Amino acid sequence: MPKQLFINPHEVRKSGWVKFQDIPVNQYNKTIEEEKANYTNEDFVRIYRDMVIIREFETMLLLVKTTGEYNGVPYDYPGPAHLSIGQEAAAVGQAYHLDKDDFIFGSHRSHGEIIAKGLSAIEKMSDDELMDIMKKFWDGRVLKVVEESKKDYKSVKELAMDFLLYGALAEIFGRETGFNKGLGGSMHAFFTPFGIYPNNAIVGGSAGIAVGAALFKKVNRKKGIVIANIGDGAMGCGPVWEAMNMAAMDQFKYLWEEGYRGGLPIIFNFFNNQYGMGGQTCGETMGYQILARVGAGINPEQMHAERVDGYNPLAVIDAIKRKKQLLLENKGPVLLDVVTYRFCGHSPSDASTYRTKEEIDAWMQHDSIVTYRKQLIDAGVATQEQLDAILNDVKERIDRIYRLAIDENKSPRMDLVSNPDAIASLMFSNQRIEKMDDRECDVLIPKEENPRLQQIKRKVRAGIQDGKPVPKNKVFQLRDAIFEALLDKFYVDPTLIAYGEDNRDWGGAFAVYRGLTEALPYHRLFNAPISEAAIVASAVGYAMCGGRVVVELMYADFIGRAGDEIFNQLSKWQAMSAGILKMPVVLRVSVGSKYGAQHSQDWTSLVAHIPGLKVVFPATPYDAKGLMNSALMGTDPVVFFESQRIYDIGEMFHPGGVPEGYYEVPIGEPDIKKEGKDITILTVGAMLYRALEAAKILESKYGMSAEVIDARSIVPFNYEKVIESVKKTGKIVITGDACERASYLKDFAQNITELAFDYLDAPPVVVGSRNWITPAHELERFFFPQPDWIIDAIHEKIVPLKGHVVRNNFTVNEQLRRNRLGV
Repeated sequence: MPKQLFINPHEVRKSGWVKFQDIPVNQYNKTIEEEKANYTNEDFVRIYRDMVIIREFETMLLLVKTTGEYNGVPYDYPGPAHLSIGQEAAAVGQAYHLDKDDFIFGSHRSHGEIIAKGLSAIEKMSDDELMDIMKKFWDGRVLKVVEESKKDYKSVKELAMDFLLYGALAEIFGRETGFNKGLGGSMHAFFTPFGIYPNNAIVGGSAGIAVGAALFKKVNRKKGIVIANIGDGAMGCGPVWEAMNMAAMDQFKYLWEEGYRGGLPIIFNFFNNQYGMGGQTCGETMGYQILARVGAGINPEQMHAERVDGYNPLAVIDAIKRKKQLLLENKGPVLLDVVTYRFCGHSPSDASTYRTKEEIDAWMQHDSIVTYRKQLIDAGVATQEQLDAILNDVKERIDRIYRLAIDENKSPRMDLVSNPDAIASLMFSNQRIEKMDDRECDVLIPKEENPRLQQIKRKVRAGIQDGKPVPKNKVFQLRDAIFEALLDKFYVDPTLIAYGEDNRDWGGAFAVYRGLTEALPYHRLFNAPISEAAIVASAVGYAMCGGRVVVELMYADFIGRAGDEIFNQLSKWQAMSAGILKMPVVLRVSVGSKYGAQHSQDWTSLVAHIPGLKVVFPATPYDAKGLMNSALMGTDPVVFFESQRIYDIGEMFHPGGVPEGYYEVPIGEPDIKKEGKDITILTVGAMLYRALEAAKILESKYGMSAEVIDARSIVPFNYEKVIESVKKTGKIVITGDACERASYLKDFAQNITELAFDYLDAPPVVVGSRNWITPAHELERFFFPQPDWIIDAIHEKIVPLKGHVVRNNFTVNEQLRRNRLGV
């Protein structure tokens, strides 16, 4: 909602026509002879060599999967092998003009992309640079295996080629000497020193992540372009459309500052092999007929869309050269429809029953390796003997790499017997990095001049003054605490950016960001489209390239719109990379009320269930600022839940209120908010305040002293303080706003039962929300836990309270009835 862009009704309501430009389709038609001015004979031959390397590499994988051996050497590989046999020209052509500063992201059919990009990077790098990379990577362990396998390497580049092929194959075969110690495998292999960024098992999953990488390059003025390699089947994925739309946002052209203005440096490269698994995209599952047509629907430039003959490597090289230049001129994004075909099925278990033998044979007659080879010979670039020698060398190389990668002694697997925590230690990086880059921060005004910060200085930083609550308009609120932490970090970490729905100008839906617009240029704080998948995916890409980012989903209910991006991407890349990648992302999510079934849910349990995510839920201003500071200092993904119920609450627990200076609250440490001796109440989020009301009732009516512990964090969680409390009280109630069934509250209960069984007088009791839809605000007291629910639960399940009149049924029979009905 930028106030500087006036939407003029006179202009908007004018009659007229939307006109489109012609989209080029397979326009490249040069011969080898005509291209001799642009390529040396060695260049032409290297293109052939790279295609042959990819073909033999994947043929080896196909034979291993289908026959259990390669060149008579048996190997059992049960893992995935989504092959691109037939698509080699498209991969090699794309990589030809790319160097290590150009990043590619791919899909699970990406062995060819990895090899092509790696070979291109090797060709352009100096021997010293290559040796430095190979010696430093995993302390030279991968290099050592390769060097010992062959003593007579002719050159460093020859050595680097084997390093690339071995590292990739060892990764595919799940070996610890693989690029990611075998934790990524076939569908997630990558090697960032060569500009090869993660490939993705989720169809279209790389689209949004690549947008984040392009955003990182743009915001931080890094060299190179980004390519999102996805298949034609991915055009049916909503997140791909979200990614293309986000990459083409008008604000890049009209609102970002001079020096940052212009389109993102990204190519959405569709390897159009005509099929999405077994569905034929053209004629069956899509309606575009020609995929490049889609670019016309994204922006006025039609994404510079073009269809390219992906069976001609020179045609692809030509297209990438032209499109890369557009990106370097800030005219992105670009869409390429690269026509190709895979000879094999979706995977080796796919018999291709959805297509005819005649169709496969027809494409094989156009096999790019065969036709390009013939063109080289006919043009006098190389002789048949020269190309045969290359083919034989490649076969020998792949055979050597294969034998090396399956050797249990030279290429062992991760030893989880001697080191059972090897994977566990990679789930979180647990690092502290104050700033991801050491340079000046782009800001608009000195921090001290921020109007909101000046307003905050006039507020009372404690919620209680002279024994009375401070009025809301005068008290330092929870939303102020989060703002203060964010503002501080924007002036420390130059890579930090924040975006989401309605972040700029409006200040966020709940006024947390109010005051940031005045402080930050557009490229550090901006509005994203209503595209939750793209918001989170781009944050993943931005972080894995070296930046820190805060993104917001506004409501917990919108987590479902970014399910894959949170559950499969944000959470997993640190571990799948064996710790190479870091993920300094804070995902802000609010838990609502008043807005009914699709805007008022507490989905902490869904997120907490996913390994690899840290999950916090502060309930006080002191904790909110301290936990946000910890999240912004770390390098792990943190899902930061905030309750709309308490954004305006003041600090009522920490002596002296919320400090103005920097401090951290450790993630994972619960906090005793009220001491007691008879019963423990463990709370999550805003339920803290209702639990305190229940504690007052217990004390005044029944003489029972309750100890109230605020979880503050859900993952990780240190149980020591809770167990010590239970040892003292012998009883515990666990409560939060999440629906009771299968909630994380139950996980707390199970662990407490196991850890403190000998000290419990009764089993832990969970008091969560009802297993319903969230009703209208007027009925919420029947849905969310209330103080009297806690009292009733204690009375019926832990200890009878003398004279207590039950209002809510927590009997065994009622529990059985509700479960029988599924409510």
